Amino acid sequence: MSVQNRVTKAVFPVAGLGTRFLPVTKASPKEMLPVVDKPLIQYAVEEAIAAGITEMVFVTGRNKRAIEDHFDKAYELEAELEAKNKQALLDVVRSIKPVHVSCFYVRQPEALGLGHAVLCAEKLIGDEPFAVILADDLLDGEPPVMKQMVDMYGHFNCSILGVEEIAREQSRSYGVVDGREWEEGVVKLSGIVEKPAPEEAPSNLGVVGRYILTPRIFDHIRNLKPGAGGEFQLTDAIQSLLGQEQVLAYRYKGTRYDCGSKLGYLKATVEFALKHAEVRDDFAAYLANRG
Repeated sequence: MSVQNRVTKAVFPVAGLGTRFLPVTKASPKEMLPVVDKPLIQYAVEEAIAAGITEMVFVTGRNKRAIEDHFDKAYELEAELEAKNKQALLDVVRSIKPVHVSCFYVRQPEALGLGHAVLCAEKLIGDEPFAVILADDLLDGEPPVMKQMVDMYGHFNCSILGVEEIAREQSRSYGVVDGREWEEGVVKLSGIVEKPAPEEAPSNLGVVGRYILTPRIFDHIRNLKPGAGGEFQLTDAIQSLLGQEQVLAYRYKGTRYDCGSKLGYLKATVEFALKHAEVRDDFAAYLANRG
């Protein structure tokens, strides 16, 4: 199987119904929660675009139609803004999905885990490397984290997992990698364990919602046996992939906000508001004067 050296496709698994933040409703899936003035899924797509990715594959489920509507062309709204000469707002609307970017949608009929969600995108990915981006992990990096990882892929030409240092007691919430430091910020994997107990965690490096995977991962997902709850874990497929090819972990440069949690979402809202040109000064003054 030949693997090309460019990553042009990204999978956004948004089918799962669970969230630790708010009940998911038909009107407001968690990926559509706004941080200042954009929904989480918009930040994720912009991160992918900044990395040179032009084909966005959304693995959706029931009650996720709002995501498809968000990236659809708003003919009536654009015509109205153009007629009223509201160019600034028109530019904002058109920037949601630039013309060179294509969006595709595939349904995951049942919530059978992240591995199964990725497998649902196989026919749209084909025999190419691809990114996987989980929108409720909002990453703030310069350059954007997926751009860092795409550049890393261009150098090493193998699967790469985004990781960060975690407290040992948090290991039950992460896939935790095992391996040796290859160069600064890069670990060559010898293993990966899904949600180990703290005393069994092989390291303090937890996988976050950013991956670049070679297409061989699909074979390994297909060969998985379902785990707890009948789910197919992407972590287990990556462990199997290690028997065939090299996989690296990359300690990205940036800050992660876990927007699947109340606290993480609130932190993201505050930090992004303090960087937003329109509101940062007034918001900073509000925080400073808050008794």
